[in-house]
Amino acid sequence: MEQAKKRLLVVFGTRPEAIKMCPLVNELKTRERFEIKTCVTGQHHEMLQQALRVFDVKPDYDLAIMQPEQTLFDVTARTLQSIKPVLEEYAPALVYVHGDTTTAFASSLAAFYLQIPVAHVEAGLRTKNIYSPFPEEYNRQAISLVAKYHFAPTQMARYNLRLEGKPFESIYVTGNTGIDALRTTVRAEYTSELLDWAQGSRLLLITAHRRENLGANMHHMFRAIRRVLAAYSDVKAVYPVHLNPQVKSIANEELGDCANIRLIAPMDVLDFHNLMNHSYLILTDSGGIQEEAPFLGKPVLVMRETTERPEGVEAGTLRLVGTDEEIIYYACRQLLDDPEEYARMAKAKNPYGDGHASARIADITERLLFDE
Repeated sequence: MEQAKKRLLVVFGTRPEAIKMCPLVNELKTRERFEIKTCVTGQHHEMLQQALRVFDVKPDYDLAIMQPEQTLFDVTARTLQSIKPVLEEYAPALVYVHGDTTTAFASSLAAFYLQIPVAHVEAGLRTKNIYSPFPEEYNRQAISLVAKYHFAPTQMARYNLRLEGKPFESIYVTGNTGIDALRTTVRAEYTSELLDWAQGSRLLLITAHRRENLGANMHHMFRAIRRVLAAYSDVKAVYPVHLNPQVKSIANEELGDCANIRLIAPMDVLDFHNLMNHSYLILTDSGGIQEEAPFLGKPVLVMRETTERPEGVEAGTLRLVGTDEEIIYYACRQLLDDPEEYARMAKAKNPYGDGHASARIADITERLLFDE
């Protein structure tokens, strides 16, 4: 007798989540034994829609929680209240959440309250400092407390979960679904006006938006970048500025009058991935870029005091430089001046997988729900 299809619900709310979850959604939809629905919270709205269009994913539920100047209190409370009727109506066999966002935390908590099993994608990342990054480190640790299945991107992430007492049989090392996304978005024939503008120069790609870096830290970061641009006539930079008004204000104050930097609106994922592929060096305080850039052979200076992705530091693809102006400035200069040091970082082995994480997660889910 044929078994009934299992209902799966994939929940996400920010653009970085969408980039990493849409490949999984599309892979799960190829499996005949599953019924798949997606739920977006809209924690990011405009930026989320860009990613959904690129991967041709149309949400079945849109909670539309976003509101002007929303706080962590707003996101958590609105997600909990809004997703409850979705979970009750659809009654999934499994809820997938991703990473460390407040959407993922609140959605996993709601599923827990209704005793619906949670599958945590990109599980096991840790800095072990609950305030760095904030609130992400708390979110991912809290999700791990209620998750039934942990899809860890690396062996180190698995080790972290085992240290916390998670059962061996609940943890699966799959690689990172963000690498799956790159395999579909990076195009050899890609062209753009930005690449035309940067032609003949070494291109720095910048992202910066972390809550813990707002204020003095971000001023220091941008002043270091400004000094680098002043010191090299063959270097240009592109910075897709986060929509956070504080970030935009600091960026305009420190970098707005630099001739060899473009401060632009957030890019869709296809444009951003291809710009990353054409860059020379990346400076970031973001998370996912620390995984994506090594796959493309791009050195990364991480402008944070801690990282939950130490595999990249150990492999040599990432360098943790903090937010001190002098340290960032001289780290940039070293990579711009020393071809051997640059090559060491660019050619280091990518520790984050081969681009088939979504297929592995789908295979494991089939075994867990049908064969055991």
